[in-house]
Amino acid sequence: MDLTTIAGILAGLGLVIGAIIAGEGAGFFFSWPSVMIVGGGTIGATLINYRFSDMVGVLSVLRKVFTGVAVDHRATIDLLGGLAEKARREGLLSLDRELEKIDDKFMRNAVQFAVDGTDPETLRTIFESELASLEERHKLGQNIFLSMASFAPAFGMIGTLIGLIKMLQSLDDPSKLGFGMATALITTFYGALAAYLFFLPIAGKLANRSKEEMLGKELILEGVISIQNGDNPRIVREKLLTYISPKHRNNI
Repeated sequence: MDLTTIAGILAGLGLVIGAIIAGEGAGFFFSWPSVMIVGGGTIGATLINYRFSDMVGVLSVLRKVFTGVAVDHRATIDLLGGLAEKARREGLLSLDRELEKIDDKFMRNAVQFAVDGTDPETLRTIFESELASLEERHKLGQNIFLSMASFAPAFGMIGTLIGLIKMLQSLDDPSKLGFGMATALITTFYGALAAYLFFLPIAGKLANRSKEEMLGKELILEGVISIQNGDNPRIVREKLLTYISPKHRNNI
């Protein structure tokens, strides 16, 4: 469970709601028509822009925002270092007995290709293509939330225009103008809140998670190719440490 994401959303909502409750007229800040315009318009425009299967798939992507865990590069380097030592002592084919102990599917497949005698350049080409495909799938989820972040404020403005039109119909009764203006602006408020507290931060979180995952897989690929080339285990570890920020290297 990613507590920072949950804490951020709760803190943002809590402060906004607290500010609303602290003032007068808090009841004006809830409007079903405004929710319908912003929510329905945003979802409808996103469905037009993307395939339905993409929209269904984004639900699993959204789950990663709240449940994802940080990639443990230390464990990966330790595992690859151990494989390098075993390959150095007993030969590359000895890693075939270690495959069932490797939980990461990407690493297991890469080691399997290496054990099967795949040329290092061919192995790199195959798995770099897989990484490129994975990155594109990640970008799709990010782009959906970025699109929603652009649609929500736009439909907020549309709702405001609808409210203003209705307000202008009541110009003959000045007592209704304040209520009409407040109702009109609520929709803009909803659109901005949805975009800047939910959609944009979620897109940013997905981008950061994608960078972490891609770095971890690039590290794995470089490690497996180094093992296949017969590099000294110490060299393998030092090469993999270059993927880690200097401030974290002392912990590995």
